[in-house]
Amino acid sequence: MNKIRISAVSYTNTKPFIYGIEHSPILQEIDLSLDIPTDCAAKVIDGTVDIGLIPVAAIPLIADPHIISDYCIGSVGAVNSVFIFSHVPVEEIRTVRLDAHSRTSNNLCRVLLKFHFKKDVSFTTVPDAVTDAIVLIGDRTFGQKDKYPYGYDMGEEWMKFTGLPFVYAAWVANKKIDTGFIVSFNQALKNGLDSRKEVIKGLPEVSGFDMEDYLMHKLDFELTAAKREALQLFLNYIAAL
Repeated sequence: MNKIRISAVSYTNTKPFIYGIEHSPILQEIDLSLDIPTDCAAKVIDGTVDIGLIPVAAIPLIADPHIISDYCIGSVGAVNSVFIFSHVPVEEIRTVRLDAHSRTSNNLCRVLLKFHFKKDVSFTTVPDAVTDAIVLIGDRTFGQKDKYPYGYDMGEEWMKFTGLPFVYAAWVANKKIDTGFIVSFNQALKNGLDSRKEVIKGLPEVSGFDMEDYLMHKLDFELTAAKREALQLFLNYIAAL
């Protein structure tokens, strides 16, 4: 039997999902790789894997996308790991360095600056380029807020802008997947989420960062109707950039 190939993000926010998968019989049915978000997306787009936990901005780039899970990486308001960090107030931002790890966060930054903050700014992807602000996501943001005069949590700003939660990444397949597998996969993910306190015990402490608050409260993992609405709205805004 051919195993289903899955790529998942290697950040802390995915640890509950990985825990659930690794403690489920479904592990025997899959080939699992851990990657940064952009690589997850690339593997799903080019068919290297069948399913990926991918940045949602990449969904339109997949020829035949199927969101297969009831779970996602999301937040209802502040997420505490997706930021615009700035040396100046948002009103004065003229240049932004984007994050090479995530298409979604870069596009969310563009959407918020243009439609929410009403700013026309220049963007660069050049590493270490000197800019007014940067996009930074995932584990690299932990404990970083005090290092910048201004920090804008993009989950919080999206909520202010739209009144909706946000979906950063979803489990997306590039083909139809057997229903029985999807049921088992969802159960594995749920079991992982139910084991978050056990997962937290195995994570290193990070100075200036509340890991329990992050995994138990800031992240919101259910792919609700409101999150699906937000996802479609976000894709519409990207198309209008």
